Amino acid sequence: MKQLKQKFTHSPNYILRDDGYLANIALLYYQEGLNQSEIAKRLGLSRTTILNYLKEGRERGIVDIRVNGETLNSSKMARDLAQKYKLEGVYVAYVGRKAKSDFSLRHTARVAALALHDIINPGDLLGIAWGETIKLIGEQLPNRGIPNTEVCQVIGSMESDRLLSAEDCAIQIANKIGAQCHTLHAPAILSSSSLATALRDEPAIKKQLKKFENLSAILTSVGDLTETTHVLSSGLIKRKHLDEIISNGGVGFLCGNFIKSNGDDLPSPLKDCMISITPSEIRKTPKRIMVASGEKKIHAVKAALTGGHATHVILDENLILEILKS
Repeated sequence: MKQLKQKFTHSPNYILRDDGYLANIALLYYQEGLNQSEIAKRLGLSRTTILNYLKEGRERGIVDIRVNGETLNSSKMARDLAQKYKLEGVYVAYVGRKAKSDFSLRHTARVAALALHDIINPGDLLGIAWGETIKLIGEQLPNRGIPNTEVCQVIGSMESDRLLSAEDCAIQIANKIGAQCHTLHAPAILSSSSLATALRDEPAIKKQLKKFENLSAILTSVGDLTETTHVLSSGLIKRKHLDEIISNGGVGFLCGNFIKSNGDDLPSPLKDCMISITPSEIRKTPKRIMVASGEKKIHAVKAALTGGHATHVILDENLILEILKS
């Protein structure tokens, strides 16, 4: 179903990219059935311009393309994975066997954005993690409110050259669903465990951390510990410490915590210095939504599923097939 925001102007001198102009282009494309070249010829514009206008219309909420989220978890593949790990919902991103990793990640984020509206209910308190996958989900979310919802940042602030900060991820998603946003006013990692302990005891931070006990849902991804892991590229941990964690059985990284193949928490040099939600708080959250893409994440995803860190997952088809085969 496609919903269009009608806001027309009759002034011939009005800028072409107003809401009404973009809405008309959307009507020609989505309802009249004209292709981009046909619209470009009719309006005297280039096909690239029409493509950009359609994209802008989606980004600004002028056109809202809706797909029934329930249909995304109705395949046999989804049912098999749900049965294997006792999951409440599995949403499959069909990307093709030869899909490149960047496309698979973007499309998985698109499916996750639709699934989120199927899983989150009015009145929910939603925890938001951090990372490239979470950033892409925020970008793909339609501007469609979920009444009386609140969003809570569950890991402290981290800076990255290629990613939004943790608070920006939470704010972006909150804005898209019209939710009140509670950011976490602390760094993700402190220089010492004593400093982290002192900060957790600060009344303002303590109040924010207390919210983690009352989450209705949490949106996370899980990081792998391969050579390209973001744990290294973001500067969270040094190579020698990561090698030690891997030698001790670490296979994944979830909300500031390293996990073993059975999903158990693994002690690390970071643990006592982190300001983030704990694994036990994640497991106590009723709806645990995990999104991941790429076969390199198979060990990390399996560990998270085995450890009960997810009730709902959104994964690409190739990753699911590898998990089912193992």
